[in-house]
Amino acid sequence: MIVNQTKENPLFIGIDGGGSKCRATIYSAEDGVIGTGVAGRANPLHGLSQTFESIQLSTELALKDAGMAIGDSKDLVAGLGLAGVNVPRLYQDIVNWEHPFADMYVTSDLHTACIGAHKGGEGAVIITGTGSCGYANVDGKFISLGGHGFALGDKGSGAWLGLKAAEQSLLHLDGFAERTILTEKLLNHFKVNDALGIVENLAGKSSSVYAKLARIVLECANQQDEVAQAIVKEGAAYISELARKLFEINPPRFSMIGGLAEPLAPWLDKDVVTKLSPTLAPPELGATYFARQQFGGKAS
Repeated sequence: MIVNQTKENPLFIGIDGGGSKCRATIYSAEDGVIGTGVAGRANPLHGLSQTFESIQLSTELALKDAGMAIGDSKDLVAGLGLAGVNVPRLYQDIVNWEHPFADMYVTSDLHTACIGAHKGGEGAVIITGTGSCGYANVDGKFISLGGHGFALGDKGSGAWLGLKAAEQSLLHLDGFAERTILTEKLLNHFKVNDALGIVENLAGKSSSVYAKLARIVLECANQQDEVAQAIVKEGAAYISELARKLFEINPPRFSMIGGLAEPLAPWLDKDVVTKLSPTLAPPELGATYFARQQFGGKAS
């Protein structure tokens, strides 16, 4: 190993779990990446067993990448930023897990994303990926908005864009809505010929399946398809309003992260875009900062 670790000076692993994937990164004391691994989704709203499995697998892959043994997880202090743990019952389920780490500290993916985006400083962040949510932390005040999960919220997210595209395509195919090239794109995407084919591929599926359609919606909107443009504009208007609510406590920095942060930016209101700052570090490093703080407080 390239680092020396002791119980007083352990290695930290930051884990960022969301609706599509779980990324784990082991960091040195100087924030250098030692090893990283990516596994499937880790949102306890969609199943605890899947969440634990993804955390474990991403950790094992990170250890392997670092040239360490799987059993070395018992020497790591973990910081977990997970979607869904804003629900108290799910937070408790995660905290009570017989985890493989020396210590484990849990908070929301929003919190760790914000810490990472501003490299430990105060600020605001909006996540626009499979889901959507916003968080700001300034002078001990914090605002947490959205993050209620697919079907109940997540407006402007990848899953929401995909859902709206499917709804409009099915209405078009049934003769209740205007023509849209979204219909042809979705039929081609699923390799089917009719409405039932789309339904068969989407009914009862997870948010991550819907989120895969987001790029199609944005592509059609950029091709001037009016139906797709209306969907994207509605989602972007919500994200813009979400940002303004975060601005109410005057965050010194504001960033957007997630798979849709860049492609959605041109559709946001100008007053929001002018306040955008680049993210300084990934959510996994934010999770590590959180764990270091909690571990240091425990030690003192």
